[in-house]
Amino acid sequence: MKAAVFREIDKPLVLENLDLDSPKEYEVRVRVAAAGVCRSDLHFMHGVAKIKTPAVLGHEGSAVVEEIGSRVTRVKPGDHVILSFAPHCGQCQSCLSGHANLCDLHMSTAGTLFDGSVRLHAQGEDIYHMGKVACFAEQAIVPETGCIPIDKDFSLEEAALIGCSVTTGVGSAVFNAQIQPGATVAVIGAGGVGLNVIQGARMLSASKIIAVDVNDAALEFSSKFGATDSVNARHSDPVRKIKDITGGKGVDYAFEVFGSTETSTLAYKSTAKGGTTVIVGLAPVGAEAGIDVTELVRLEKKIQGSYYGSAIPAVDMYKILDYTKSGKIDVGGLITNRYSLEQINEAYEELAKGPVGRGIITMIDGNNS
Repeated sequence: MKAAVFREIDKPLVLENLDLDSPKEYEVRVRVAAAGVCRSDLHFMHGVAKIKTPAVLGHEGSAVVEEIGSRVTRVKPGDHVILSFAPHCGQCQSCLSGHANLCDLHMSTAGTLFDGSVRLHAQGEDIYHMGKVACFAEQAIVPETGCIPIDKDFSLEEAALIGCSVTTGVGSAVFNAQIQPGATVAVIGAGGVGLNVIQGARMLSASKIIAVDVNDAALEFSSKFGATDSVNARHSDPVRKIKDITGGKGVDYAFEVFGSTETSTLAYKSTAKGGTTVIVGLAPVGAEAGIDVTELVRLEKKIQGSYYGSAIPAVDMYKILDYTKSGKIDVGGLITNRYSLEQINEAYEELAKGPVGRGIITMIDGNNS
């Protein structure tokens, strides 16, 4: 089967024909329907984040089940599924304490399946799996708990985006921060995830939602998803502008979605007394941001991280699906560019330029196959 293989930093992905093993007892073989063009993959391509190589990237996807392992009970052949990049074991301390998105076994077996081995090979060479998804390929082997069954009449393109950017963004607002009605919000970074933080804030009746970016087109696009105000950080001091918009107070909730120490500090400085800073974006490993610790104490500010929207995928993705079906959030409207698997390098060249919305790689004709 055909896959885009990541072999070298700062080099194009290589389209190759790979061998795919049969699924083991708790695994599922799927035919990939769609995969989102996400900046996290770009971080790996440029060495900002680390992954074992060679590897098949892609962690935001949807698929159709083709074959199941002998002990799989959650899905059957023909089912349509969202692919979760946080499958869980259900037995570790994180899973048992309600943090399945932080599953210990999943995090300790990065690049492989749960048993520490791979199912992808190139003429005998092992190929690693990003996030136990590896959906920049025609087919994939994924853990059973990484498959979220959905109705067959739901768009597989939209389902793919729920696999990462929508759940990460909406979840950080709804499940992590739990924004209160009437609150003021700033979102630092109006890309694929940031737009979904904005949607989540709108759904929870925030009074002001301030989008911050350096791209005027992205800021204009963000108004379609609920941003009430915008700040171009290239042209003005964003902290000062945010405080001007909020009568000098700062915001109740600031979300850092870009992934840098500078924007993390910016988000923190934008919050009001008693305000909450939520760090969503992934900065380079080991990066540290400075804060005024005395201010943190005296003004009772809070800083918290949000990974995968603090969602339990097997539970909370159904809430996201309901928000979509009821019109509370717009997932289809996020899609601005479509590509084939053969165009994947073109897709990431475009992403690096900072386009608005979300690109998607479609591998099954039509939204529902």
